Amino acid sequence: MTQKTLKQYEARAKVAKAMAHPSRLLMLDLLQKQEMCVSELTEAVGVDQSTVSKHLAILKETGLVDVRKQGAMSYYRVTCGCLDGFFSCMETVVKADVELRKLSLK
Repeated sequence: MTQKTLKQYEARAKVAKAMAHPSRLLMLDLLQKQEMCVSELTEAVGVDQSTVSKHLAILKETGLVDVRKQGAMSYYRVTCGCLDGFFSCMETVVKADVELRKLSLK
């Protein structure tokens, strides 16, 4: 494996790791639809503001979200338009796995 290839896989792993939490997946789903502030995300996710802020920092570090400051408020948004396709692929895998497990129980 070349050094370039290794760096590409490390970058992919970093993005995958950032997405590997149910709350972060929910936030990404919400932020695809509209820009939201931390308090709105806190209410939607159902955890404390500190936890939401930590999740957002992880997503921002990987480039999945960006922030816009307006006075004292910070508004977050998704930076890429390809998450719908990625989430659809994930749902296809989950559904196929559920069906396979149903068949193996028979």
